[in-house]
Amino acid sequence: MSGVTEQPSGHTYLDFNSPLSGSRAQDLIETLQPLSGATVVDLGCGWAELLLRVVAAEPSARGIGVDIDLTAIERGRANAESRGLGSRVRLDVDDATRWTGSADVMVCIGAGHAWNGTRKLLETVREHLRPGGKFLLGETFWERPPTREALAALDAEPGDFSSLPDLVDLAIACGYRMLSLSVAGSDEWDSFESRWCAGHEHWLLDHPDAPDADEVRAFVDEHRNGWLRGYRGHLGFAYLTLVR
Repeated sequence: MSGVTEQPSGHTYLDFNSPLSGSRAQDLIETLQPLSGATVVDLGCGWAELLLRVVAAEPSARGIGVDIDLTAIERGRANAESRGLGSRVRLDVDDATRWTGSADVMVCIGAGHAWNGTRKLLETVREHLRPGGKFLLGETFWERPPTREALAALDAEPGDFSSLPDLVDLAIACGYRMLSLSVAGSDEWDSFESRWCAGHEHWLLDHPDAPDADEVRAFVDEHRNGWLRGYRGHLGFAYLTLVR
């Protein structure tokens, strides 16, 4: 609509909505092989960048992504069409926790909160995963015990995230075996957080006189301070390739 100022978004300059580099994404896709003829389902897919790369890696694979965010899904659909993947990838606007069906490979990166915790997510995915199927889980954990500043920045309690060993133990207790484990490095975290902030900073540069510019500036300053003075080095992000 004419005259309406586009709202700032932390997603604008992100490739993935998690601390994930392109090289690590490629490594994760390799852990999901063989993908020949596979149905790959990404729950809470966002704009489905990782799903698109998985499907692009195997011409006979097809993908289904589910997310409640219409803007993200529209971005993913546009990317799928521009890469010639539109006929093999379906992206649905829906509550990922209500998805029904079965899959050879399932993906859920950073969306466990929608299931009220990692255990419920692991149990739910196992019900939909075919025997021998693989599950790529991306989940936060405490890299080291959180400080008061880290907890305040995340609005979290110490028990909201587990340690890395406990996360792996939980997956095994829920009926999986682990094929691969990797952890986001500090460079991936810094790139992710910097790009998130950049989405707001560029908006401020383009709209210096917007009525809500001061509000946006305060919002991104609070986020940046929470990252740098709070959870940086305390909050980790793990990628587990699991098999049912």
